[in-house]
Amino acid sequence: MDTVSWLSYTLLGVFHGINPGMGWLFAVALGMQEKRRSAVIGALFPMALGHAISIAVVVFVIALAQQQLQEDVLRIACATVLFGFGVYKFFRARHPKWVGMRVNFKDLTIWSFLMASAHGAGLMLAPLLLRTPVAEASGHMHHAPASMAHNATMLLSAVGVHTLSFFVVMGIVAIIVYEVVGLALLRKAWFNMDLLWSIALMIAGVVTLFWKH
Repeated sequence: MDTVSWLSYTLLGVFHGINPGMGWLFAVALGMQEKRRSAVIGALFPMALGHAISIAVVVFVIALAQQQLQEDVLRIACATVLFGFGVYKFFRARHPKWVGMRVNFKDLTIWSFLMASAHGAGLMLAPLLLRTPVAEASGHMHHAPASMAHNATMLLSAVGVHTLSFFVVMGIVAIIVYEVVGLALLRKAWFNMDLLWSIALMIAGVVTLFWKH
């Protein structure tokens, strides 16, 4: 995996962390409800875990598909899904509903998993995943286990790097909003992140189709 890929995983984590729908807005709301900064910080860990699980599921599915489908077929399929989902989100920017604010670690993990999945966060990594073949062709069968282990480690590392940058940025934004900005001021200067997110999905679809390793 090259430097561009690692940087891309990191920047996508930053982009996901900035999105209020990915968790920081909920964390701030929990902190304000309990009137404790520790509540904000405490909510970030299960949210990062749920996000990581959602990303890992997509990584696993694409890795499995790479074993079964030709590269061009899989690339076209991923590009179509990404672009189509981006168009769908553009016209129907809805979020999964969550009842109540009394949540524990498990609830927040599940919520984050659902939000990341519903937003197509993992799908956005498809262009990078397709540039990292899970199993490289080898003329020696005894090299296969080592190659698979290496690729699995690289993919897990990519999920880790992405999640870490997501966690750090989400945490920074949440603390700044909680301590300085406040939700009242935030409402006056709100930016339509859903619009930007849907456009990013469509761009990711185009990149998936044409950005080959």
